[in-house]
Amino acid sequence: MNWQKTKKIVGNIGSTFLYIFLAVILFNVVTSKMAGEPPSIFGYQMKAVLSGSMEPGIKTGSIILIKNTDAGDQFAKGDVITFITEEKILVTHRIVEVQDGGSHFITKGDNNNGPDLEPVHVNNIVGKYTDITIPYVGYIFKITESQLGGALLLFLPGILLVGYGLLSIWRTIRIAESYKNAEAETPNK
Repeated sequence: MNWQKTKKIVGNIGSTFLYIFLAVILFNVVTSKMAGEPPSIFGYQMKAVLSGSMEPGIKTGSIILIKNTDAGDQFAKGDVITFITEEKILVTHRIVEVQDGGSHFITKGDNNNGPDLEPVHVNNIVGKYTDITIPYVGYIFKITESQLGGALLLFLPGILLVGYGLLSIWRTIRIAESYKNAEAETPNK
């Protein structure tokens, strides 16, 4: 088998796996939105970081991957956790001190001058940062949380698919017409 055929087969297999992966993620996000829950894949969640409190390690506008917490999870000084505040705001900060045998934590943003005012109770921890960050995608992710963004998330892939289908049909018709014109111009023997 020559190199071009091998390259094409590998490319097709890679594209197929990528499309399947994206379809699974899209399905998960859509079903999570319909259920009113945050998107979660295999026990991991994507969270948008929209403040600079964790820079330079986590840039503003990034998406981070966090591992969902389970009862009995242990956290230590230096862990980066995502927790929910009393005001129902999600925050991602680093643990700087463990208190009360691991039931409360003092946290601080890496870019902040001092620690957070309120200790975090272990039950308010949503997840632990996995050191996976995708820069700048958080802005797009945040837009999808609005009603208009959610609608775009549902309808945009369909519109793109219809557009791609129409483009494919137009190309096929154009190729058929050029083939027909080439036959018409070729004299019969």
